[in-house]
Amino acid sequence: MSEQTMAKAYIPAEVEKAWYAEWEKRGYFRADVGSDRKPFTIVIPPPNVTGMLTLGHVLNNTLQDILIRWEKMRGREACWVPGTDHAGIATQAKVEKLLKDTENLSRYDLGREAFLERVWQWKEQYGGKIIQQLRTIGTACDWERQRFTLDPKLTEAVQEVFVRLYEKGLIYKGHRIINWCPKSRTALSDEEVIYKEERGKLWHFRYPYADGSGHVVVATTRPETMLGDTAVAVHPEDPRYRDRIGQTVILPIVNRAIPIVADTFVDPAFGTGAVKVTPAHDPNDYECGLRHKLPMLNVMNDDGTMNAAAGADFDGMDRYACRKAVVARMEALGLVAAIEEHVHQVGYSERGDVAVEPRLSEQWFVRMQALAAPAIAAVRDGRIRFHPHRWTKVYMHWMENIRDWCISRQLWWGHRIPAYTCTGCGETVVARAEPGACPKCQARSWRQDDDVLDTWFSSWLWPFSVFGWPEKTPELSRFYPTDTLVTGPDIIFFWVARMIMAGLEFMGDVPFRDVYFTSIIRDDSGRKMSKSLNNSPDPIDVVDTYGADALRFTIIYIAPVGQDIRYSNEKCELGRNFANKIWNAVRFRLRQGPLSPDWDSLRGLQAADLRPDDRWILARLNSTVRAVTRGLEGFRFNDVTRVLYEFMWNEFCDWYLESAKAVFSSEDEALRARTLRVFDHVMGVFLRLLHPVMPFVTEELYHQMGYVEAAESIMQAAWPKAFDARVARRLGATESTVALVTARCELIRSVRNVRAQYLIPDGRRIAVVIVPVNDETAAFLREDTLSLQSLLYASGIEIRSAYQADGPCGVAVSDLGTAYIPLAGVIDLEAERARLRKQEAEATGFLTACQKKLANEGFVSRAPREVVERERERLGEIEERLGRIREQLAALS
Repeated sequence: MSEQTMAKAYIPAEVEKAWYAEWEKRGYFRADVGSDRKPFTIVIPPPNVTGMLTLGHVLNNTLQDILIRWEKMRGREACWVPGTDHAGIATQAKVEKLLKDTENLSRYDLGREAFLERVWQWKEQYGGKIIQQLRTIGTACDWERQRFTLDPKLTEAVQEVFVRLYEKGLIYKGHRIINWCPKSRTALSDEEVIYKEERGKLWHFRYPYADGSGHVVVATTRPETMLGDTAVAVHPEDPRYRDRIGQTVILPIVNRAIPIVADTFVDPAFGTGAVKVTPAHDPNDYECGLRHKLPMLNVMNDDGTMNAAAGADFDGMDRYACRKAVVARMEALGLVAAIEEHVHQVGYSERGDVAVEPRLSEQWFVRMQALAAPAIAAVRDGRIRFHPHRWTKVYMHWMENIRDWCISRQLWWGHRIPAYTCTGCGETVVARAEPGACPKCQARSWRQDDDVLDTWFSSWLWPFSVFGWPEKTPELSRFYPTDTLVTGPDIIFFWVARMIMAGLEFMGDVPFRDVYFTSIIRDDSGRKMSKSLNNSPDPIDVVDTYGADALRFTIIYIAPVGQDIRYSNEKCELGRNFANKIWNAVRFRLRQGPLSPDWDSLRGLQAADLRPDDRWILARLNSTVRAVTRGLEGFRFNDVTRVLYEFMWNEFCDWYLESAKAVFSSEDEALRARTLRVFDHVMGVFLRLLHPVMPFVTEELYHQMGYVEAAESIMQAAWPKAFDARVARRLGATESTVALVTARCELIRSVRNVRAQYLIPDGRRIAVVIVPVNDETAAFLREDTLSLQSLLYASGIEIRSAYQADGPCGVAVSDLGTAYIPLAGVIDLEAERARLRKQEAEATGFLTACQKKLANEGFVSRAPREVVERERERLGEIEERLGRIREQLAALS
């Protein structure tokens, strides 16, 4: 390649689309089940089939892609399985809304089979768009292994697990209080409920004693549920009610006699010490109802309206309208004792975004304690590691207090529960397929359970179901267990914990070794990004503006481990500028001629052959290789990007490249060839280090530089290895070299600062005299006066053991020695003195005013402390500036 073939600036749109298609065409993403390489496996957290790409997906999948590309370069057989989740509630709701908006139909109008046909049609037309979008950011997924949680083989796995757990006694059907979503009309697990703080009211109602001797006061935040009360409970040792236990009260409005029961779940110190008991609509009341054999009166329909059991006056009324009506009726009866403002946590359906109703319902459950015990042990003994480690405590707390999992959903879209009821005798059979003759009555007519399974019931099998389980496939034995899971901490209970339980139960091994929890992305104001706040940019728009590499690099760069991300689109300029910086460095290099033939090896090079800057950049490169590799091994992705940025921008481009320019312009061909070889070696190693983070620009530049033939790819290049101490000594790439060159950089900066003080432009070449601190330093500086002169913008350099200035000169002091810049004939001395005297007068005036203010006791004693401290800091800054001005004046005398 040559510089003429490259655009002046990196144009992502021209590069990214072409390279992704090429990678896919060449089969670089495909994992070979028959290879002898050690496998490295990741399964993608399957996004909802309804989903669109978000910044959260960009972060999550970029991290996975970094690991896959890195391990591929390290020689592993990298397998990254993509796929999507059928997302029961979300997908069904989307299609139901579409039917309502376009045809004014409900799913009930169509019927189950016709409705499911519509959902599949929608899925084929619109579903999975996010998978296509993931290609835009460069994900190296094995697309030939793409899975969907309703694929036939995954459905078989779900049925097999259900049957096995049922036969083991770990799945059961029972009446329990569950979370009910009135909008989706389905049960929810505890983990699908999110809590919001709301300002509501606490109503205190009087329930009259049946014998007319007074009343007991109970409090509620849900007055409509009183219609389902079947008792009042008090603590057995509460002296206020000891004589009332066993008596009855009359439930107002419905005029039903209900008993007063004694139960220790009542807190006698809260309120009046008496609580209403609604067993069908509150989990604590349900347990109390079981203990006292109370009636379980369900007063609500599945859509959140009241039913006939609530009474004729309220039948069919919305729950919130009923609340108002009940309060109004109680006020009319004179039975409202008090109404208080009350702030409390209200459970909401995560998908439906409506308040859930605790509701007594017959559902299917999984007994979780037996499954949780091995999963707790796997994390405790280190077989599974969480990053950051603090999530281990969160996991343990939930697992040690785990409750049974409600797995049935009153939906149509999903895995239908493999339970069959005989229409002849009512016998229920759980089976992998519809049974033949009924074992009880021999009838052959069955009705399958109408409910489907919780979406997470298929997702918890994902690490092994995607490889063909329950069959013992070659893929399953090769790629399970997987290695690393990258996911958000918000699904640690929904998914991570359950996958660990499932893997241990059905595969006898953990599903992964490491779990990396990503950061939460917030806007620059600290608000969590969401569509409702209109602060969540479309990543595809960001890619169109800045490029995928820029977005990838930036979102990792600003994401410290375990901390939230503050994101704005403008921050992607960092990644775009970085890509352009590297691009321009390669363009500059291609102007110097073809690639060095032995660029990939440092064999034959000796310290004596290399300039100090060559030795320094090789030492810094070696440290960078070590730091990046350690960072990836420790999941410190943010550190990796910062190390790469610092090396390329501040060390390679700002210093080494500038130093090399003088050599490239020289007539010393041998020196030029050695410097080109070092340049090419460093750039080749760096591009490989950067490739997992910025795959597109690194592939393009790897080809532009000529590191690979047209049919090859940086994806197939080996991950760089740091050279050992013996090689470092041979090359002179040692810590002592780094220290000397770093000190020389400080000397150069000091000289440049002096030039800036005297307003000497970079283009004006002037003489510089350097007096080193010792002979060793003098020898070091003389090794490469060519580059040193160029970096100092000097017309010439003298290195002396002593120097006596015979006229005005600027002085730059550093650890390596003192540099003198004779100023006679360089600047207009009189004009410069006049300029500095004017600055001296201004600074003296500021100093006097500041000193006067701080000498004023009234100011010091009355002004806020931070104001006084700021003024003292200002005094120090003025004194320092005045000192520098006077030093310059003295140098011009």
